[in-house]
Amino acid sequence: MLYATLNSAEPHDARAALLAEECALAISYNGLNHAVMMVTPQDLEEFVVGFSLAGGLIERLDDLRDLRLLGDGSARRADVQVSPRAFWTLKHQRRQLAGTSGCGLCGVDALDQALPQLVPLQPTALPPEGHFHELRQRIASAQLMARDSGALHAALYVDGNGKIALCREDIGRHNALDKLIGALTLQRRKPSEGFVVVTSRCSLELIHKAVRAGIGTLVSLSAPTQLTVQWARQHHLNLIHLPHHSAPRVYSPAPALPDQNGCHP
Repeated sequence: MLYATLNSAEPHDARAALLAEECALAISYNGLNHAVMMVTPQDLEEFVVGFSLAGGLIERLDDLRDLRLLGDGSARRADVQVSPRAFWTLKHQRRQLAGTSGCGLCGVDALDQALPQLVPLQPTALPPEGHFHELRQRIASAQLMARDSGALHAALYVDGNGKIALCREDIGRHNALDKLIGALTLQRRKPSEGFVVVTSRCSLELIHKAVRAGIGTLVSLSAPTQLTVQWARQHHLNLIHLPHHSAPRVYSPAPALPDQNGCHP
């Protein structure tokens, strides 16, 4: 078997030698250590905001009073100050997390934390079919970091006009969605006016994050599991799979809305 080697002295190999970055980010709330996550060290403010909202640690952006990012290199810290009400809730629901780049439900020690009670979304209409035209190709063009290094997941926001308005990338699929949720929140965008795409497997926790963030439609490049479909339907989340070579598959459409007489079509 032959193995290719990279010679740093050869300029044409420099692009091929690029590797995805990652660092350990320790997150504390009001001085209380909460989690250490392995993340790609870009868009960290958006990540912390999205992690806090999508994880149910705060309910709204106003609960976040201050956010300081400290350190550099492979070890960094995020010192977050939240409102007294949010901090009480956080301590009450606190669970020990040990984040990894491929984490699922990390450190969960109670079944009701793995399957939380969530408020169902207001039903939203499915996106127009035209918004899916060449979407996979457009996603690939938007993933600038993955184009150089690979090994990165992405979460993208497609606006009401069908344009990819935001793309956030990370070594962790959950992190990528957290970054996107943080970006949507800080930019005061309404997720339900467009839809969100994840390039990774659609795990149950991504459904949790989408519902908490008010995302009306979640599109995945891989097929969902039976449980994710069940949860999407229960919480009125439109869940769509975008296969490689066929039309989008709708697993969880919005429930039919009643007409003016209160009847369902």
